[in-house]
Amino acid sequence: MVRLGVTGHMNITESTMPLVYEEIRKLLATVGDPAELAGVSCIARGADSVFAQAVLDAGGRLEVVLPSRNYRERKVKPDHAPQFDDLLARADTVRVMDFEDAGREAYEAANEALVSTCDQLIAVWDSQPSEKGGTGTVVDLASTKGIPVVILWPEGAERA
Repeated sequence: MVRLGVTGHMNITESTMPLVYEEIRKLLATVGDPAELAGVSCIARGADSVFAQAVLDAGGRLEVVLPSRNYRERKVKPDHAPQFDDLLARADTVRVMDFEDAGREAYEAANEALVSTCDQLIAVWDSQPSEKGGTGTVVDLASTKGIPVVILWPEGAERA
């Protein structure tokens, strides 16, 4: 089983999503047998959900890590809720961090859990510095743990 995790910007533009999807699809095609692929994602808006959809479309398994018990109710916006709910329903496993409320500590725990369970991290990242807990922080976490990181930022990609 090849376990790929994802981190990335939540605020990629609508026109960036298909560019990112195509890059992820190409990367997944190099993994081999889709039955041996597990994608690990927090299924947040943007890069996480694009990755999760690409994994499922490729025939892989989806493993979801949620930062808190109330993440869906408190953090998932109405325009993202249908996709979030669909991905959650299609996940093979769902791990919920032991936090009632979504917040910095919960996000850090979810990032740690995600990175600790993957063989490689896919970062949909423009390589710009981020606040603590942002994409750059997760990339640094993976690097310190010796987890290989592939950075994807297709030509023409933008953040809102």
